[in-house]
Formats: sequence, C-alpha cells, structure tokens
Amino acid sequence: MATEDEIIFELLPLIRIYKSGRVERYQDNETVPASVDPATGVSSKDVVIAADTGVSARLYVPGLGSDSQRRIPVLVYYHGGAFCIGNPFMPIFHNYLNSLVARAHVVAVSINYRLAPEHPIPAAYDDSWKALRWVASHANGGPGPDRWLADHADFDRLFLAGDSAGANIAHHMAMRAGAEGLERGVGVHGVVLVHPYFLGSEPVEINPLADGAPSLAGMGRKRVLVCVAVEDVLRTGEGLTATG
Repeated sequence: MATEDEIIFELLPLIRIYKSGRVERYQDNETVPASVDPATGVSSKDVVIAADTGVSARLYVPGLGSDSQRRIPVLVYYHGGAFCIGNPFMPIFHNYLNSLVARAHVVAVSINYRLAPEHPIPAAYDDSWKALRWVASHANGGPGPDRWLADHADFDRLFLAGDSAGANIAHHMAMRAGAEGLERGVGVHGVVLVHPYFLGSEPVEINPLADGAPSLAGMGRKRVLVCVAVEDVLRTGEGLTATG
C-alpha cells in the first residue's frame, strides 16, 4: 500500500519527490550572497520583482571605472535545471555570471523563477516574462526602480541567454517579445542558447527551423547562437547544422 513517504521520482544527487508532494533538492541550498567579486571587480545585488510570487533576480555590473557614464549592453539570463532545480544564487551560476559580466562588459539580470513540481509549467514562463518586462520598464526614462539598469543599461542592445531549461525559457521569451512586444519599444537584439533543453514524450530535434517550430520571424534580422555539445544526451537527430 502506498504511503505519503513513497518516492515517486528521484534523480540523485539532485532531487527527490514524494507522493505527499514533499520535494527534496540536494544542491539548491548551497548559495552565495551578492557581493563585489574580488577576482573580477563585478558587483552584484539581489532585487525582488514580484513579491506575490517570489520572483526575484540577481543583478550584476562590471567595474566601470572611467566608463561610469557610458551605457553598456544588458543581458537577461535564465538558469538551467530541468525546470525543477537551480537558482541564480548557487555558486555555479553566480561565479559564471561574474566571469561573463567581466569579460563581456554587460549589465546582467539573472532571473529566479518558480520551479516544478510545486509550480508546474507555465509558471516558469510566466515568471520569466514578468521579469523581462520589469527589465524593459527601465528603458528610456521609464518607471523601473533599479538605478543600475536605469543608469547603465543600453536597451538598444538587449540580449537573452540561458543554459539547458534556461535556454528553453530564453527561446520562449524571445518569441513572445517578437510577437507581443515589450515596454517602451524595447526589442531583443540577440539570443544565446547554451545546451538547450527541448524535450518531450518523443525526441525533439534542437532545430529552430524544423517544421512546427515557433517562427523566428518576430525577431527580425537579429542573431541567435545555439551551443550544443557533441555528446550532450539532449542532442537528438543529425539535422542540426551550424550556419553563419
């Protein structure tokens, strides 16, 4: 006879889900605070975007020095984790964003969206869209409250990026932005999909031009970079080709 302590799914050492609905995540509790990174000079801070749902973000700015008055590109980043684990505050994502911001010289916003199974999809998409609209609200003297974005972000150079499930989210956000538009005339300049997680009950080719895939036409003549490892278990089919 099934009990409330019966395990209905586990992927160790990452997550275990019980029949009662209890979820144990074994790595998400390892977090690091926002700070000034001594290795890169990048500063970070945490902000609340939607108190009712708990959507938040960690913001990053590089050491600007004499360029403090110059606007720089803005990157909205969505972390990976199969939609059910991960957050921007974990060392793996925090350290990566510090390095990326320093090398690319961008303002970055790393989104903390709600996770399944407690919050099934489309919660992650809804949260991510709300966060992207919040970022765009800082453009052109808009009402957005954060001074880092208002003072330093160049919204003519807005990029979306993510890894694994986060790449899936970045793809959906780019499509939605193209179809619906963002606040204050902001558009998406480019998208980076790192080891994108497109998976269903049947194998799904990582091919945004495949029949039935959402149209990229809404992005206009913008750029999309897709990075897929040769031995990635999520890479299916032989139809993926690199184009300039």
